[in-house]
Amino acid sequence: MTVRIEKPALNLREEINRLDKPTGIAGEAMLRAETPQEQFDLIGAGRWNRIINGDMRIDQRNAGASVTLTSDLFTVDRFLARTQSATDSTAQRSTTAPSGFTNSLLVTIGTGASPTSSQTNTIRHEIEGFNTADLGWGTASAKTVTLSFWVRSSLTGTFGGALSNGGLNRAYPYTYTISVADTWEYKTVTIEGDTSGTWGTGNSNGIRVWVDLGSGTDKQGTAGAWGASDYRAASGCTQLVATSGATFYITGVQLEAGSVATLFERRLYGQELALCQRYFQIAEAHNRFRATANQEINTNTVNYFVEMRAIPTATRSGGIVSNIGLEAINSLTYRAFRYEIVASVPGDAYYLGRIVSLDAEL
Repeated sequence: MTVRIEKPALNLREEINRLDKPTGIAGEAMLRAETPQEQFDLIGAGRWNRIINGDMRIDQRNAGASVTLTSDLFTVDRFLARTQSATDSTAQRSTTAPSGFTNSLLVTIGTGASPTSSQTNTIRHEIEGFNTADLGWGTASAKTVTLSFWVRSSLTGTFGGALSNGGLNRAYPYTYTISVADTWEYKTVTIEGDTSGTWGTGNSNGIRVWVDLGSGTDKQGTAGAWGASDYRAASGCTQLVATSGATFYITGVQLEAGSVATLFERRLYGQELALCQRYFQIAEAHNRFRATANQEINTNTVNYFVEMRAIPTATRSGGIVSNIGLEAINSLTYRAFRYEIVASVPGDAYYLGRIVSLDAEL
């Protein structure tokens, strides 16, 4: 007698997914990924953080000194801060930081005041379009991104910010909660890519990342949804600027493709500095020659440390100058400039240690 046993077809993927396994959220996402590209995005292979100087180490302009926020001002490299409402507020690189970090950006409110409807009080980071083009925003294939950061404040409650485009006509407000005062907390926000609007893909502005400190109602929108407006904040959030002496620290800022926040991408100090120098760098210029006649001209070329995003604006200061009737910075390019001097009279003419600040920020 023949005995026949039949078994139902086995779907290996479904059976694996049913297992009770300690993989965690990231592990589950990896197992459920449908394509190698999706797994690649999840693990952040290669260089994945679109934020430059997210750990706040580089501070070429101020070297840790406090700046008073009278307008949009760069604090640490690549991060601007602005408080239109509160007076005498300051920002600076701080050595107060969570475990694994050495620096943060600190904003301290001076005399607090509630914002008018149109006022902006924010920290802002602008990402170049070349560094966000692969996200495909403004198309049907727009990728999801995750924003993560460490934050600490003297106040508690619901805080927020927004992501927006260069034209300031598409924005996604977001919120997060600070539960305990004066304590470092880690936050993540996942944002579906925008399938509408115009998003820069070249050396112009790609994505603006806003961290709100208490902006007016004209700059607030509904959290968790894209809107065709210039939002910098979510509605109903804590207004840091309204409290005199309030403090706000942030560091470890990361924006990456995918729906899972990965470990902060740590780059070597020299690598991070070079990334910052694409937008701002400080050159030190020297030239000395023996003039044989009145008004004799001498020129030398100063090369940049790295190629800049655009032809920069140059500002000179400091150093020692002797027997120079005229000096000028000419022929600025993405890679170098010419420093021209004119001797007043015959004899030794020079400039030594002349500081030239080169600005090609977005």
